[in-house]
Parts: sequence; structure tokens; C-alpha cells
Amino acid sequence: MRLDYATYTKRGFLLGVALFLLGAIGTAAGPSLIGQLPGWEQTALFDSMVIGIATGFFSVFGFGIFLPLTD
Repeated sequence: MRLDYATYTKRGFLLGVALFLLGAIGTAAGPSLIGQLPGWEQTALFDSMVIGIATGFFSVFGFGIFLPLTD
């Protein structure tokens, strides 16, 4: 069974972009919409941005570069 690396790469990258945008928009728009955010929400939004960047990078590197070379 062969994996569809292109599909996994695209979906992983889009998941990373979605996580990053969720964190960035939440950090920027949250305080103006509902006021001061609690510390755990700020941490969760920041972590979402970091995990989004890591997911986007590693899905492209893993599924787009590394795994096709080892197949």
C-alpha cells in the first residue's frame, strides 16, 4: 500500500496554517471583543500559533521530502 504523500503534505500544512491563524486572530481580536483574556487563554492561543508553525514545517519536511526519499 502506497501513501499519498502529496495529500498528507497539503493537509498537514493547511492544518498548521489553520492552527496558526486561530492563535493569531484570537490573540489580536480576543481582547477587543471580550476584554482582558485570562492567562490560560493567552497561553493556549500562543501555543496554538507555535504548534501550527511546527505542524506546517514538519508535515512539509516529513511527508513532502523525507518519506518519499525513503520509499
